[in-house]
Amino acid sequence: MTDQAARPAARPAREFVVEADGGSRGNPGPAGYGAVVRDAATGETLVEAAEYLGVVTNNVAEYRGLLAGLRAARGLDPDALVHVRMDSKLVVEQMSGRWKIKHPDMKPLATEAARVFPPGRVTYEWIPRADNKHADRLANEAMDAGARGERWSASGSTAELDAGGAGGRAAGAGGSGAVPAGAAERAGAATAAGAGGAVGRGAAGESAEGGRRTGDGPAATPAGPAGSAEPADATTGAGRAAEAGGSGAGGSGGGEAAPARGGAAEGERLGRAARSGARGAVAGTDRRGAGAGAAVGGGSSADADVRAAKAVASPGWGPPDLGAPATFVLLRHGETPLTPQKRFSGSGGSDPSLSSVGREQAERVAASLARRGTIEAVVASPLARTRETAGIVAARLGLEVAVEEGLRETDFGAWEGLTFGEVRDRHPDDLDAWLASPDAEPTGGGESFAATGARIAATRDRLVAAYAGRTVLLVSHVTPIKTFVQLALGAPPESLFRMELSAASLSAVAYYADGGASVRLFNETSHLR
Repeated sequence: MTDQAARPAARPAREFVVEADGGSRGNPGPAGYGAVVRDAATGETLVEAAEYLGVVTNNVAEYRGLLAGLRAARGLDPDALVHVRMDSKLVVEQMSGRWKIKHPDMKPLATEAARVFPPGRVTYEWIPRADNKHADRLANEAMDAGARGERWSASGSTAELDAGGAGGRAAGAGGSGAVPAGAAERAGAATAAGAGGAVGRGAAGESAEGGRRTGDGPAATPAGPAGSAEPADATTGAGRAAEAGGSGAGGSGGGEAAPARGGAAEGERLGRAARSGARGAVAGTDRRGAGAGAAVGGGSSADADVRAAKAVASPGWGPPDLGAPATFVLLRHGETPLTPQKRFSGSGGSDPSLSSVGREQAERVAASLARRGTIEAVVASPLARTRETAGIVAARLGLEVAVEEGLRETDFGAWEGLTFGEVRDRHPDDLDAWLASPDAEPTGGGESFAATGARIAATRDRLVAAYAGRTVLLVSHVTPIKTFVQLALGAPPESLFRMELSAASLSAVAYYADGGASVRLFNETSHLR
């Protein structure tokens, strides 16, 4: 009894929040990471870390940011409980054990991150990018410094104020740049832990140095829906033929971490579950490339890609509690030999591969999507032209291709391989019926547009459930892509004949938790020019 009474009470474990991010301008391209360690109770920023990595991929940079944040937290207290918040669904799901880690560059980084703290001490949460601005700004600062041939410097960082962080710390006695008492000791511990030079910060009440911010078919076919399996798109009655085929690990440049700033207001924000809507735009050059959309103002095509991707991959005006939508980026495969001939090419024909033009188109769209940096998974129709297109893109993105039977093109029966004019000459009555009703089947027992619509709706529901909150590339054909758009808009079946869909074009639809859908992009082809 006496011994027990004399034994000191166990110190409650400290709790930290780690926010981390990484980016690559090119994917792979010049890359960097940013990481922030906060006190979970007060929201005070304890450590900032950032580093330019040289040329690596976006995902590798994100893992490097996670590692830096965990090491900095361990440097502060190796017995702490840590809650990691990141806007990378890939890293969060993989580190939580729900997704497999297949990429060879990421496996060792994930293993290393899992060993920083003992099992059970670290939890993970996905947050919208808008809630990860501080780490995002740090990553961009590191990349900007690398582009200038410099190392990221804590003394020049404006990340925390850029991100809307709490106030600054009052200038120290020696003028701006003075580090509060105790910061040096924490900095040494963090650096020893491998946080890339992360510098610890002073007490929660300190404010920032004078204003310095610290540490983010026959289509166009005569009247019918879904443009041909590969048919070209034509206007109703126009008689245009269906268009068949379809018209790493870090480098050098060590980072440095800045003394912390903070604010109790941040504690409340950290305690809330992240469910916000639109992601904020980052001032200056952004780390991630982006989807297509209208470019605002001047700048390079890469800048336009970045701005466009933000528009495509960001949530819209839905209620904030709906979370991030499942966003399907719809890619029509590249040209096949049948495409320029405008022949019906569905799932019941010869299953052509890409032509040399089609392969070049796939390479171009792969480069564009790599710049945008938003694709988290690739799913393709089982037909040869879509699997080949998806394979070229996925190889560039460092992803694998999943095959989904529901994304295949319509079966055009006896019309496979024929032009619209040839079908008109050989099967005029069947063609008229097909153009007049979505329930009519092509000659010889093909698939009606109504049947295609039901198949696509079921496929959509299945994929939305499987990829909730993620941005997924679906590589498919004219009819399925038009049907995704038609269903999202609640448009009548005849609208399918009023859409033009080019080979290797991009469209996008976002699906929300309440069942709502938003068309974000249609028939975007700037990457081919």
